[in-house]
Amino acid sequence: MTAILALEDGTVFSGQAFGARATATGEVCFNTSMTGYQEILTDPSYKGQIVTMTYPLIGNYGVNEQDVESWAPHVAGFVIRELSPVVSNWRADSSLAEYLTKYGIPGIQGIDTRALTKKLRVTGALAGCLSTEGLTADEAVARAKGWGGMAGRDYVTEVTHKEAFLWDAKDEQSASFGLTQSHRSASDPRQVRQPLPPADIPIVAYDFGLKYNILRRLRQKGFKVQVVPAHTPAAEALKYKPAGIFLSNGPGDPAALGGIVREVKTIVDTGIPVFGICLGHQLLGQAFGGRTFKLKFGHRGGNQPVKDFETGRVEITSQNHGFAVDAQSLPSDVSVNRVNLNDQTVEGLRHKTKPVFCVQYHPEASPGPHDSTPLFDEFRTLILQRG
Repeated sequence: MTAILALEDGTVFSGQAFGARATATGEVCFNTSMTGYQEILTDPSYKGQIVTMTYPLIGNYGVNEQDVESWAPHVAGFVIRELSPVVSNWRADSSLAEYLTKYGIPGIQGIDTRALTKKLRVTGALAGCLSTEGLTADEAVARAKGWGGMAGRDYVTEVTHKEAFLWDAKDEQSASFGLTQSHRSASDPRQVRQPLPPADIPIVAYDFGLKYNILRRLRQKGFKVQVVPAHTPAAEALKYKPAGIFLSNGPGDPAALGGIVREVKTIVDTGIPVFGICLGHQLLGQAFGGRTFKLKFGHRGGNQPVKDFETGRVEITSQNHGFAVDAQSLPSDVSVNRVNLNDQTVEGLRHKTKPVFCVQYHPEASPGPHDSTPLFDEFRTLILQRG
């Protein structure tokens, strides 16, 4: 089958369809990661977006049921240069095409993803329409123009879990995968896991569209994690008597979440230790009194360099966001302690008098480098220091 990707400016790409027979509209963005397409597909932060992979060959290791980052894939559509005709990995449960078909997501391959990426970098983010249903170019362009843009959109309500739950109460989902030569004869080597420490620090994690590997990392650091839906009042979250609060990643425009920002401010004012990432970082920026703005084409990939001013260290980070905190809008009691070395945008904040810090990126690194894993230890240390 043929497929079409049309942009709001009238640009049209034609290619071959894979995945579901469907039509999707959304913001067209690009991700520079070489691997990790399954984690990208299931990251709730991609709600409302048509994702383009800049690495040319995608799908070679298939998809498995263990590495998903949410209860379902959330991308609107998927754009690649070439779909691998072979799936070769001993952990694979299905092919990429089969996975997208199962969840009703259209894909297009065979287009010039370099040209598309260059257009997005020069022009900025564009609305698009991806169709594998035989739409004409004019029809697809019209649908792209009618999508409406990402600004002002609250996608958090659509991706958050609807009910509170205790993460991994039986310690069956959080341990690191740990296959060694001695484990190869196990009845199911995919279930081999490293031991976990005791869960001795209770925290509450706000689910704005959190990834499961965030919860895994928190459990691996000894946290007992109570997950609550995005719109949970601060008073309700504090009834769990947490030693700290974690604010997760999530999709959409942070400026559209005024009600959540007010609850976050209430939490900050209690003096409880708080750690936020990605959307959680943007919500804290607003709770401090700052503003957010939309980036030209966003940061998405596993190779974003971030300078830590407190240590002088540079972290290579995993990121997925289209908005950022305006440094000039922040009050004097908030320190910008990290910046992106590509464009100098804010990547980290620390309150000068309260036990609150946050980063704009994804320290759980799924996919991505592991430079930022110590941030979970920092959160634990902050809580222990507060007694």
